[in-house]
Parts: sequence; C-alpha cells; structure tokens
Amino acid sequence: MKDRKAKRRKPARTRPAAKIWQLRLYVTGRTPKSATAFLNLKRLCETHLKGLYRITVINLLTHPQLAKGDQILAIPTVVRRLPSPVRTIIGCLSDTERVLVGLDLRTAV
Repeated sequence: MKDRKAKRRKPARTRPAAKIWQLRLYVTGRTPKSATAFLNLKRLCETHLKGLYRITVINLLTHPQLAKGDQILAIPTVVRRLPSPVRTIIGCLSDTERVLVGLDLRTAV
C-alpha cells in the first residue's frame, strides 16, 4: 500500500476588507461647474461605490498650495488617490461613461 500524504484542507478565505476609495475634487470656489462636478461625482460614487468612498473637496481659492501635490492644471479636477494607481479626470464629470473608465470602475468599450 502506498503511503499517501493526507490532503490538507486550505483554510476558508475570508473576504478581504473593502478598501475605501479616496477621491479629491479640486475646485475654485462655489461655482456652478464646481457644484455640478461634486454632484456628478457623488452620484457616481453612490451608484458604484456605495459606502466605499471618501470625497475631499479642495478649494484652490483658499488653499492654492495644494494644487502642486497632485499637479492640478485645470479645474474642476478629480484625483483618485486610492486605490493605486493615481488617476486624474478633468471637467464637470457629466460624461458618465468617460468618468467610470477614467476612475477604472469600468473598462473602455
């Protein structure tokens, strides 16, 4: 009779903790474009990342030095800091498909 090693059962994998998406929205004051960008981003996050995101709005009129860190050249701009890699989208985020692809929530068709 052959000596067989007992098969070891792999421990059940637990679902990894969901990572929080960290998004920064750069704006200049309370303009209609800034408000539209925020509402569009919030709507997309609620639809596709419910409970798994954090949006930080950065007003460059009051904190212009913060633009340098994320290399902000135009506004409004959203920067996905986490998960890696960093992704940047410029505009009011009204083109839903473009934003989903840009944030890597959907692949380009």
